[in-house]
Amino acid sequence: MPHSSQPNASGEEKKVVMDLFHRKSQGKGKDTPTGRDCQFCYRADPNFAKRDPMDRLVQSKLDDTAAAHLTEDGYVKHRIAELLKKRAITCIDAGLGRSA
Repeated sequence: MPHSSQPNASGEEKKVVMDLFHRKSQGKGKDTPTGRDCQFCYRADPNFAKRDPMDRLVQSKLDDTAAAHLTEDGYVKHRIAELLKKRAITCIDAGLGRSA
C-alpha cells in the first residue's frame, strides 16, 4: 500500500497508509457501459415509460435484443414483451385462417 508523510500537531512527520481507491481508466467508453433505450421494448411494451431507467437500456453497440439489456430485469421484461408480441401475432393469424 502506498503511504505518505504528514506532519502532526507536534511537527513530527507521521506515515499515513492509504488505500488506492482509484484505478487507471481503461479508456473512453470502457469504464462505464454506454446505453440507449431499447427500441423494441419502447414499441412493444405499453409500460416502458414506467420502467426503472436502467431496465430500459441496452448496450449501444448491440442490437435491440434481450441479451443486450444492461440489467436482468430489463432482460426479463424484454423477453415477456417478445412472448406477448408472438402470442398476439399467433392469435391474429388464427383468426384470419378461419375467416378465409
